[in-house]
Amino acid sequence: MMDLHALRQFQVVARLEHLSRAAEELHVAQPSLSRTIARLEGELGAPLFDRAGRLRLNDAGRAFLRHVERTLGELEAGRRAVADIAEHGVGTVRIASETFLTLTGPLAAFKRAHPAVEVALHQMPAEQMGRALRAQEVDLCVASQPVPAEGLEAVGLLDEPVWVVTPLGHPLADRESVSVAELAEQPFVTTRTGHWQRRLLDRLFAAEGLAAPRIVCEGDEPSATAILVAAGLGIGLIPDMARRSATRAPVAWIAVDGSACRRTLTLLRPANAHPGGAARLMHAALTGWDWSAGPV
Repeated sequence: MMDLHALRQFQVVARLEHLSRAAEELHVAQPSLSRTIARLEGELGAPLFDRAGRLRLNDAGRAFLRHVERTLGELEAGRRAVADIAEHGVGTVRIASETFLTLTGPLAAFKRAHPAVEVALHQMPAEQMGRALRAQEVDLCVASQPVPAEGLEAVGLLDEPVWVVTPLGHPLADRESVSVAELAEQPFVTTRTGHWQRRLLDRLFAAEGLAAPRIVCEGDEPSATAILVAAGLGIGLIPDMARRSATRAPVAWIAVDGSACRRTLTLLRPANAHPGGAARLMHAALTGWDWSAGPV
């Protein structure tokens, strides 16, 4: 009879597709983890992984994983629902976002209104958000790029232009607008592959038939881009929200010709889940926030 312990271990192995890394994350010995997976496959009567070369989740494994994530997610939701009742509606809400700067304003207002609610923040690329929500590892996600909608409920929060920013004194600094083609030879400060800024930059260049942008600096925190641009490392793409921030860096802001250089913020949650009181309060706060006012 398979147990929850085995299902949780399978979920980690399926996510990482690597036994030693999964064993390290789970703090168990690799031989013990291997036996757990083998026992699970024996109970199911089918292999869950292809083992020719690198460990890979197979079709049976992917089908089983979907049910495991729903099962574990429902159990976690049940645990948190009981905790909410026991604590008279005071609980924890878990939010994932690609960057925390986007959330500073609404989170500050939320904590003033609900000081007893604990807010747990998780920085996460958009490609991981759907899985985390469906597994109920987080309650809400704020994404700056599309996330596959299967099993999710999405609410648009903000659609805004994205600007090119340059150091003060840069040859483009006095321009009101610029075409994408004029940026072809410029050095860019941006985020790593997968983050919304990098995807937007790559998409803009590809739409013009240009070679890949010249990247001189890449990282995981989008809010650092303007600071590095101000230091003279290159130019970058920054959303309009940051322009309205009281802590914005000293850079020049230049519009990009056309309508493609934009960012859309979307709030996501599981479609069929039963959120606790804290998650419901946060969802209402984020959908009711005046996002046009800026992050702070």
